Amino acid sequence: MMDRPRLPLGGYYQLLQRRGLLCGDSPLAADLTRPVALVSCDSKRVIPGTLFLCKGARFKAEYLRSALEQGAFAYVSQTPYPDVPLPCIQVTDIRQAMGLLADAAYGHPSGQLRITGITGTKGKTTTAYYLKSILDIWLEGQGRRASALLSTIVTDDGVERRPAKLTTPEPLDLQRHLWNAASAEADYLTMEVSSQALKYGRVIGVELACAVFLNIGEDHISPVEHPDLEDYLNSKLLIFRQAAAACVNLDSDKADRIWAAARACPSVITFSRKFPSADVYADQIRKQGGRIVFRVRTPSYERELAISTPGLFNVDNALAAVAACQVYGVPEDAVAGGLLRAFVPGRMEHYQSADGAISVIVDYSHNGMSLRNALSSVRQEYPGRELTVLFGCTGGKGIDRREGMGNAAGELADRVILTEDDPGPEAVEAICADIGVFLQRHGKAYTVVPNREQAVEQAILGARRPAVVLLAGKGCETQQKRKSGPEPCIPDGELARRTLERYDGR
Repeated sequence: MMDRPRLPLGGYYQLLQRRGLLCGDSPLAADLTRPVALVSCDSKRVIPGTLFLCKGARFKAEYLRSALEQGAFAYVSQTPYPDVPLPCIQVTDIRQAMGLLADAAYGHPSGQLRITGITGTKGKTTTAYYLKSILDIWLEGQGRRASALLSTIVTDDGVERRPAKLTTPEPLDLQRHLWNAASAEADYLTMEVSSQALKYGRVIGVELACAVFLNIGEDHISPVEHPDLEDYLNSKLLIFRQAAAACVNLDSDKADRIWAAARACPSVITFSRKFPSADVYADQIRKQGGRIVFRVRTPSYERELAISTPGLFNVDNALAAVAACQVYGVPEDAVAGGLLRAFVPGRMEHYQSADGAISVIVDYSHNGMSLRNALSSVRQEYPGRELTVLFGCTGGKGIDRREGMGNAAGELADRVILTEDDPGPEAVEAICADIGVFLQRHGKAYTVVPNREQAVEQAILGARRPAVVLLAGKGCETQQKRKSGPEPCIPDGELARRTLERYDGR
């Protein structure tokens, strides 16, 4: 492992001063030459010589007192705490300050990596897994270690591997993962970048070798996320400010605005299924056995490629990965092999009964845009079958999803079962009633089964054969967020497998 830098307090103070984040110009009454042993925002993770960051709307003075008792010798905050006898570096924006200080604390590790940042309303995880699979085949052929990945599903930085907590980690965690990857000589790192991470400065200081913009649609619109689509889009467009190259989907809504913002990057590569003028263009898309096959033309080659993940819409995600590989000069054989080998947990996973009469698709579709695409693709791939969809919506945020998902199911599904999907502070039945308003506008009947395990059984065993059942929303997640907090749950894929075994046993 590399040695992490230990800057003096004055180094951090001057960084905030240069960025205009300090409140007032009074000198700091502290020893600016004292080395900072740790920068932390967690009062449970403090050692002697810590610079402590007071972050969050629910921050309490008692957290700072706890940090003091454990050895913190200065703190950064938007609000001074005069009753705590520590020097205060008062800033105008703690989120911006935190991003800058985290980057400095780990010695700007992104400068030693080739990082791909992927943003979009849908497809981030699938694209990330496609790209990692390609890069790993390429790197393996050169005798180099596998690339690192920070995704919604897993954090794998070459040192730590565990289930992810956030799509994009908070700054101090993020910079630690980047530093781990650089220390492990991973060279390449692929990460999902959420709109919240961009809006609130979690990725400040992160150099992106490539920024991939997949698409934009109505999502995350709520009082606690983005007030409207304009704020959501503008937040996502910030990704181009820190990237050396951009990959842009010309088929996306708002493509003109996305492309215009991408021109801030020295290099822009476009990809499309609709416009042959794109740098990376796909046509002749078809299902062939258990694969989706398509022809691609890039500035470097023209050939057929295939993905083993169901879902015709996944060609868009594959094209995004192909475009990023153009930035890195990855040869076409590695691209072809990586795409075919890629497996994405909880994204269009396919399960089938022994007699072939029931197909079950497990997908993370959790907004109107992604559910519509999944249902449309399933309709095309499984013609002549009854289409059942099971889903719910999160409680307390993303309220717009209820309309989007309700309309998609109302238009495209034959049979609808509503259930829990991280209901949080709300009652499952109340959320389902909200969704039901939009289903009824399409004349679509629906069944509410609040318990997800029971709902999956009813969706599969109660389907009219031949059938295809789409279990949407949870993917491979192992927790259900209820009013009392997160509780363990069985992933949808395992529920599908168990239920199909029961069906087969009959």
